[in-house]
Amino acid sequence: MASLAPNTRGALFALAAFGLFSTHDVIVKVLGADYAPFQIVFFSVLFSFPLVTMMQMRDARMDNLRPRHPWWSALRTLAAVATAISAFYTFSVLPLAEAYALIFASPLLITVLAIPILGETVRWRRGLAVMVGLSGVLIVLRPGTTDFTLGHAAGLVCAFAGALASVIVRKIGRDERTVVLLLYPMVTNFVLMACVLPFIYVPMPLMDMAGTGAMALMALLASMLLFAAYRIGDAAVVAPMHYSQIIWATGYGLLFFSESPDVWTIVGTAVIVGSGVYIVLRENKGDASDNQPVLGSKSRPETQTLPRVSALIEARRKALARSSRGEE
Repeated sequence: MASLAPNTRGALFALAAFGLFSTHDVIVKVLGADYAPFQIVFFSVLFSFPLVTMMQMRDARMDNLRPRHPWWSALRTLAAVATAISAFYTFSVLPLAEAYALIFASPLLITVLAIPILGETVRWRRGLAVMVGLSGVLIVLRPGTTDFTLGHAAGLVCAFAGALASVIVRKIGRDERTVVLLLYPMVTNFVLMACVLPFIYVPMPLMDMAGTGAMALMALLASMLLFAAYRIGDAAVVAPMHYSQIIWATGYGLLFFSESPDVWTIVGTAVIVGSGVYIVLRENKGDASDNQPVLGSKSRPETQTLPRVSALIEARRKALARSSRGEE
């Protein structure tokens, strides 16, 4: 692989990462048939804590965990919790391809939210791409001809909350310590799910408990692969690989759940994906975006139960800066 061009290697790492993320989502869907999303999120975060703690042990700097932007951090944390619950519920009750189609609206919403939060200027080309992409969401939902279920609502909540969390990270990420960005959503998820758990808990056999552990491990490995992908390749090449999940979703849906997306879901997904890719390519042009909100949001929006790749990249940037200054 070392002989391949950097962008090719970055794309391959990203494809492997999103393949793992999709496999993670299959486990969510399987477990979601028997357990509430609150319980799945709780154990997913529980098994993630040791992995994230080991990562943070490498940070030798002494500092506290108080956020420098408490209100933005609180809003981002609430958005992260909403993302996790709604994503897990969406995967539990909707066909995988349909769930991804709705969640893929997140980059479109990132573009919209970046206007008031980041002061981003969105000109007519990206604005038109957002409108076209949102029309793709309507094609998938087909209001008036199909039932709008709680699962569809959860998918839209996931897309919006994930977009909000991503834009806030773009706003405060360079000021906040990485450990604050990593741990606050995880701890809040854990505490809130623990409060709900006594009312909805269903005993889990060993195999199902192992499934939640496998989810945590897959998500961590996928995050590390995606981190490597962005280190090696250009963001404009790596970011569109996110949409490869629809291929995994279609295959897994057919193989495990006898799901086959209908024509309108395929058409709507194509419109959403095409708009998202166009926005990524436009942001990569130096004169089109001041903040690159979609390109800079390097993690997938669906779940916030593991560290964001953008936070890991920012941590590495800060570590390299300290090293160049001769600091510990």
